[in-house]
Amino acid sequence: MSLDSTQPSARQGRTVNTANGDGRTPWEDAKAFYDKLTPTKKPKTPKPQNAITIAVSSRALFRMEEEQKIYEQRGVEDYVRYQLEHENEPFLPGAAFPFVKALEAVNTRLRELYPDSEELFDIVLMTNNHAQVGVRLINTINHYNLFIERFCMTGGKSPIGYLKAYHTNLYLSSDAEKVQDALEEGIAAATIFSSDCATEVSDTQLRVAFDGDAVLFSDESEQIVKAHGLDKFFEHEKAHENNPLAHGPLKCFLEALGKLQKKFYAKGQRLECPIRTYLVTARSAASSGARALKTLRSWGLETDEALFLAGAPKGPLLEKIRPHIFFDDQMFHVEGATEMGTVAAHVPYGVAHKFRKPAEKREPAK
Repeated sequence: MSLDSTQPSARQGRTVNTANGDGRTPWEDAKAFYDKLTPTKKPKTPKPQNAITIAVSSRALFRMEEEQKIYEQRGVEDYVRYQLEHENEPFLPGAAFPFVKALEAVNTRLRELYPDSEELFDIVLMTNNHAQVGVRLINTINHYNLFIERFCMTGGKSPIGYLKAYHTNLYLSSDAEKVQDALEEGIAAATIFSSDCATEVSDTQLRVAFDGDAVLFSDESEQIVKAHGLDKFFEHEKAHENNPLAHGPLKCFLEALGKLQKKFYAKGQRLECPIRTYLVTARSAASSGARALKTLRSWGLETDEALFLAGAPKGPLLEKIRPHIFFDDQMFHVEGATEMGTVAAHVPYGVAHKFRKPAEKREPAK
């Protein structure tokens, strides 16, 4: 029997029985089945040159005190072995965790308004851990549903040399020495401290509080205080009221936050902006506040709120603000903030640290 010319050939056989009862092909059925198994597609990671890159150390993002004790007391081999044995146990959230979650909340809002924009926060996990420890870190990040795609694990070497390669805008670590090294490389950095009585923070609005001198501004005015006292400082600030201060180590981060804020303002969302910034300074408003505000204005920047405390403790005010992070160059302000429940970060920059450094290195007199 000859083949009917209307029947499909063997080469065309894939067109036979192409539809099921509801009109879908077997391919469409299979695709629908696997689509249900596939997790929700993650957002696209922005190009580093377009993003605001926040590098966070593993010990800043997660609580690793127990593991750190093992490393210090028993050495690296036992440390790595312990991590491998516990790699399916997620770490507890650390000091920087609420800050990172708030960054991701801002990204969600930005993607809704600007679907194709890459001007977003990009979080990089920066650690000197061995690569094998990375499995536990990845499992922990997935456990908390964090969007962190970039890792830098240096196997015992300092990661500071990689910060510029990652286009880092801010580096947060629990290691003060690495923070100092980053600042010397010209990268905004701070040592982050957690609070044992941490207050609840917003999960819809990122709040960042900055000290002024030696944080947003240079330490020029603090040098006057150290050398000549408060009276000369007030005279100097009044005489130089219209001369902007030089920028400090975290001015670039405030600038990055302001850039994103303006994207929300452009969509008529100034009052609903998910980023809010605060200047919290020991300066007094009448005697030295004008120069601080005029300096910000000269940079084309502003903070949503400016709080001049005239030397009063900052902790109680920060307790009301409830920022995700507060930056200050003076450890007693950082300690006061953490005692009141605020996550605070120390910026080891300025004349006070320059004066202290030689004393630490000085050899005993013979």
